Amino acid sequence: MGGRPTWLYQLSKAGKLCVPAMNVNDSVTKQKFDNLYCCRESILDGLKRTTDVMFGGKQVVVCGYGEVGKGCCAALKALGAIVYITEIDPICALQACMDGFRVVKLNEVIRQVDVVITCTGNKNVVTREHLDRMKNSCIVCNMGHSNTEIDVTSLRTPELTWERVRSQVDHVIWPDGKRVVLLAEGRLLNLSCSTVPTFVLSITATTQALALIELYNAPDGRYKQDVYLLPKKMDEYVASLHLPSFDAHLTELTDDQAKYLGLNKNGPFKPNYYR
Repeated sequence: MGGRPTWLYQLSKAGKLCVPAMNVNDSVTKQKFDNLYCCRESILDGLKRTTDVMFGGKQVVVCGYGEVGKGCCAALKALGAIVYITEIDPICALQACMDGFRVVKLNEVIRQVDVVITCTGNKNVVTREHLDRMKNSCIVCNMGHSNTEIDVTSLRTPELTWERVRSQVDHVIWPDGKRVVLLAEGRLLNLSCSTVPTFVLSITATTQALALIELYNAPDGRYKQDVYLLPKKMDEYVASLHLPSFDAHLTELTDDQAKYLGLNKNGPFKPNYYR
């Protein structure tokens, strides 16, 4: 939940960052558990609570196939939805193809889809032009970043009528009677219309707390006024703290195996660039 903190990197590049900063969002524990596994559940929870829609046979376009998009698509596919993907990244696009999804441009499917979900972390992914071309009763929502992905401002014009149906659900009505169902006014669906499991909150909060402790206890000179990723050892520690919840038992490397792999028996087991 939440996108990559690009503003931090912009401040750092401009030399305007006054203190060291830890980018927790790009840590493995945040990306996999909060973004992938949590969104896999909260996308259905949010849509069911607000619209009671049945997903079997529905055509859905998911904009973005990062961790959030992967979670959303897995859940929708499991319930029998026909899922399309839009992507700018050829690697993510190829992953979507290999996972059995059609990769398209939004303009190619916008007239036929029943649900549009944004998961990119970008801005103006769904524009007024797209909204004008949607079919009646199309559901539009955002799982990506803040409230920038859907151009909601363009809908606040005299020719369009807004009708509040229930909390977090608006019908935007065109002059010809067409209605688009906008959820949470384009804000994050999973934070506005569903709940976040305490288990995932525990993982994210633990990661954030360890990042703060690392910055506070670090000796002078270890961290400069720049943006850093959480050390992989801490990522693994966060994961290990939550394994007892599943009665999971880790296998331990022998000394010979650790030497063969060039690893410490106690980790880290992945390089820092692993995501």
